[in-house]
Amino acid sequence: MIINKPVSNHIFIEQTIPSELNDRRLDQALAALCPLYSRSQIQQWIRAGAVRLDNQIELKPRAKINAGQHVLIETELLPQDLWQAQAIPLKIVYEDSDLIIIDKPAGLVVHPGAGNPEHTLVNALLHYDANLGAIPRAGLVHRLDKETSGLLVVARNLPAHNYLVKILQLREIKREYQAIVHGLISQGGVIETLIGRHPTQRTRMSVVKNGKPAVTHFHVLKQYRAHTHLHIQLETGRTHQIRVHFAHIRHPLVGDPTYGRKTLPSEKLSAPLLNYLQGFPRQALHAIQLTLPHPQTQEIMSWTSPLPEDMEILLRYLEEDLSDENKPS
Repeated sequence: MIINKPVSNHIFIEQTIPSELNDRRLDQALAALCPLYSRSQIQQWIRAGAVRLDNQIELKPRAKINAGQHVLIETELLPQDLWQAQAIPLKIVYEDSDLIIIDKPAGLVVHPGAGNPEHTLVNALLHYDANLGAIPRAGLVHRLDKETSGLLVVARNLPAHNYLVKILQLREIKREYQAIVHGLISQGGVIETLIGRHPTQRTRMSVVKNGKPAVTHFHVLKQYRAHTHLHIQLETGRTHQIRVHFAHIRHPLVGDPTYGRKTLPSEKLSAPLLNYLQGFPRQALHAIQLTLPHPQTQEIMSWTSPLPEDMEILLRYLEEDLSDENKPS
């Protein structure tokens, strides 16, 4: 048996089908024999003619195989998209041959899309490491919204990417956030709903009956006069999950342009706080800590990112407002 870990973009795998995989589908057998690679990736290789069975090209993933047959896979990892490399500064918290941990600023879009074809985190990553062009989504396995700041993990090779996707699905990547929300929350808890596309506003997400399960854990860091500072941990990772969940319980994030309040609190807050709230440019949400087992060693690794300046300033105004309220008149 010969299996290489990708060096550059070349893949070479040579296997003999063992007895326990006799009469299985080719794609199922190869997925069992080559756990570094996803079944969908193996199916693509089969259909592309990169898989030989007893020295004959086999194009059907469903083809039945027999024990003792010889399998050879030889192919190149190809770029997934025509995304362009662009020289955009990156704040790298950690990197090795398998991982890059990025501290993303607010305002940076993660993936190119219809409204943002360039100047995204993906464009920056491709400039930093051209080999990421051969990895799905340039190695990213989870996202942050444009105006959410904080930590993201990037896989630098296909085995690391497949591993991280798998443990993310198994909920073994711990993603922790801090947020500032409207209203007073007295104690922590769990929000558990179904989240899907809004039935009429398709750019929004919503709590809907036919959505996917979404679970958010939170505890209170501090209450202010009309706001609460929260620590949040995701159990699942649905689009806009934190923003939707706290809007759903009537405590939307400060500054959220999509799910937030349209008016300022009715309480008589200090003028500096009201002015800062009125101009706060984004949802007050920061991915503060990321913890995961390393793809090679399975060592548990953890990284933290300090709160960005805009959230620190907001907390300072909230503290000053609270102090003013408690002063004797």
